[in-house]
Amino acid sequence: MMLIFWLTFGVIGKYLSDLLAQGIDSLSSAVNSGLTVFGTNPVMKSLIINGVFAGVGSVLQFLPTIVVLFFFLSILEDSGYMARIAFVMDKPLRKIGLSGRSFVPMLVGFGCSVPAIMSARTLSSERDRKMTIYLVPFMSCSAKLPIYAIFSAAFFPRNSALVMIGLYVFGILMGIVSALLMKGTVFHGNPVPFVMELPNYRMPSPKSVLLLVWDKAKDFIVRAFTIIFTATIIIWFLQTFDIRFNVVSGGKDSMLAAIGTLVSPIFRPLGFNDWRVSTALLTGFTAKEAVISTFAVLTGTSTANLGSALANIFTPVTAFSFLIFTLLYTPCIAAITSVRNELHSRKGAFGVVLYQCGFAWVASFLVYHLCLLFA
Repeated sequence: MMLIFWLTFGVIGKYLSDLLAQGIDSLSSAVNSGLTVFGTNPVMKSLIINGVFAGVGSVLQFLPTIVVLFFFLSILEDSGYMARIAFVMDKPLRKIGLSGRSFVPMLVGFGCSVPAIMSARTLSSERDRKMTIYLVPFMSCSAKLPIYAIFSAAFFPRNSALVMIGLYVFGILMGIVSALLMKGTVFHGNPVPFVMELPNYRMPSPKSVLLLVWDKAKDFIVRAFTIIFTATIIIWFLQTFDIRFNVVSGGKDSMLAAIGTLVSPIFRPLGFNDWRVSTALLTGFTAKEAVISTFAVLTGTSTANLGSALANIFTPVTAFSFLIFTLLYTPCIAAITSVRNELHSRKGAFGVVLYQCGFAWVASFLVYHLCLLFA
């Protein structure tokens, strides 16, 4: 798994994502020039360039990284290795109150929390199922990859791959801590015995691998041009106009600035003093990719220059604190909806939101102040 993450984030995926980012920037510049020659209204031009291209383009560039990650994971799954991981992990998982069967949903959670939460229904024990659903969000989903990639490249360029791998490991460690807390409080008892028929090892089917990769790529593209596109338009609108629907310059007098300023005191103890940070975190509730698209819209920069724009908002310490918070805070609306459907409880879904946000706030607070002590 460490080799897969290194190849995905440090070698193959990074190279392909950089190529796609250059292509998106070139297309954006060409469209910008065309709109200028055509004499397009400045507001409409801003919507297309600063809204659509800056928002959707900043997320779409990470499609190759996600494709590479799922290519390797699908090979492991189709070879019969995943079942053996579940068998091997049964003993260590029992120490935190789960059986080996829970490992597969949590591993799927590295791709997307929605199918991971849904796959927990295969667990025979109601206790194990609920506990697994609560722990899945600690496994960093692929939607957070754009956040990790942009911030690690901007603030930790020499160790960007190591930082990204470290975030995944830290999420797992926090999941273990959370499991131990749950085991001693709300989920008393022991996990059910683990019995599983191991399939034979086999060569992965090229068709199965390609179908799984295509399914994940298609899902990412659909999200980029539906949820992210809609969120980007809303963010652009709120940033461009004030409460009287007058066009504002700079965004400080916009409706979005007012909303961000209202909630910013919650995040100030974590080192986030800029209203744009709290705004990006709020939009992250819709989809985690929207965090980066929000920054792109709010700073009015292209994908290639987003790192330098973020340097005016964050320091390396606050950037690391931000990464910890985005790693741990509540998953997207789609995942919360899945939690509600699987638990058949709105209170349970709301509990996941409160628990994740509270856990993320405390972890980010501790990391931020510890970094300040040793910086």
